[in-house]
Amino acid sequence: MDKIKNFNELAVSPLRKAALRIVEVGLAAIDTSRVVESFVRYVRNTDTLTVGKQIIPLTGVGRVVVVGIGKCALEGARSLERVLGNRLWGGVVLHIGGVGRLKTIQTFKGTHPFPSEKNMQGAARIVDVLKGLQKNDLVLFLISGGGSTLLCLPQDRQCIEEIVVVRALMRAGASIKEVNTVRKHLSLARGGYLAQYAYPARAISLIFSDVPGDDLQFIASGPTVRDTTTVFQAEKILAKYSVLKTCGIEHCGLVETPKASKYFSNVRNIIMVSSDTALHAMKAKAKELGFTSVLRARRLAGEAREMGLKIAKELHGASPKTAFLYGGETTVRVVGHGRGGRNLELALAALHEMREGELIVTVASDGRDNGEFGGAICDTITGEAARALKVDFTPYLRENDEYPFFEKVGHYIMTGDTGSNVSDLVISMKE
Repeated sequence: MDKIKNFNELAVSPLRKAALRIVEVGLAAIDTSRVVESFVRYVRNTDTLTVGKQIIPLTGVGRVVVVGIGKCALEGARSLERVLGNRLWGGVVLHIGGVGRLKTIQTFKGTHPFPSEKNMQGAARIVDVLKGLQKNDLVLFLISGGGSTLLCLPQDRQCIEEIVVVRALMRAGASIKEVNTVRKHLSLARGGYLAQYAYPARAISLIFSDVPGDDLQFIASGPTVRDTTTVFQAEKILAKYSVLKTCGIEHCGLVETPKASKYFSNVRNIIMVSSDTALHAMKAKAKELGFTSVLRARRLAGEAREMGLKIAKELHGASPKTAFLYGGETTVRVVGHGRGGRNLELALAALHEMREGELIVTVASDGRDNGEFGGAICDTITGEAARALKVDFTPYLRENDEYPFFEKVGHYIMTGDTGSNVSDLVISMKE
């Protein structure tokens, strides 16, 4: 067990141990290095690249360039350096988390969940590299979650308005699709712009989906995908949540995204891994451990606290030895002033509903639930620990202050940055 760092401290019951083993298998299945090196192969003798089931002769191809964006970008690019060897000309990666330099590819470490000058510098460098490509060149994109924040490149080169707008949308409980619709129209590097800059070179985008439903337009705000949303739709979302009024902003520099089909004629977008990858591995492991395993939702959405209660109540009606699996991304409507995360809020909201012999584990696949904890375990053991410490969960939940609760009580999951990202994973089990 090497993904969950505090596995032994948490595995204090047979049911907990089984749940953590299932989560471990899910996280291992989406390990970025493993995924990339099994999906992309290069045969030096024949100068042939295989991407999934597609065989690409590189004879006549000039430069092979890698451009990576997001939470999986650094590990993915490191794997592509190993796969391609000297056939790789170079490239640039704009990433979150992770440490270390790459041999051939230039790296920029950005900020998340809000953009900064570092993000703009990295995004501008990506644009420069892509604009330098020729028709016979090949660019391999690595697109993953976190890319929306990283690809901050507004017309005025000032990201302060985006920070204000995105923070307001998140606090209001806007969905990830709504947030990314607005983001796409706030930057000259999202919503198909990277495909436009790469044209007429050939491009293959290897995509790590963290969006429920795997809609290509909304994964990292679709930098290599023809965008169907418009400035008008972005304006409607801003109006729906009264963002401009709340923030005191008259306008926020919305720009239209590229619509001409020619810019996307040489691009192939491939979803390489998604939450389904993890969920199917988890389902098989649960069955191996003797549980009836049911995939309940691939697109879990809604407010985290409401989903926590719903999942707990669904578990009450389940038969013994049942495991329910969920993948997706909930939202948090911020009403308090605490430190929280959607996984921690889901777990804490379900705490008072848990019965003996029941359990919920919820974890962010990237290992960071808006902070250093990856998620949490929720069961009667957690409740007993809180009572022993005389810690009442109610004020913490009211203030969206889940981190201090789990800091005091424990029972949080610690993975560190996993280098992977496919949305959140939730499992509920009955012994």
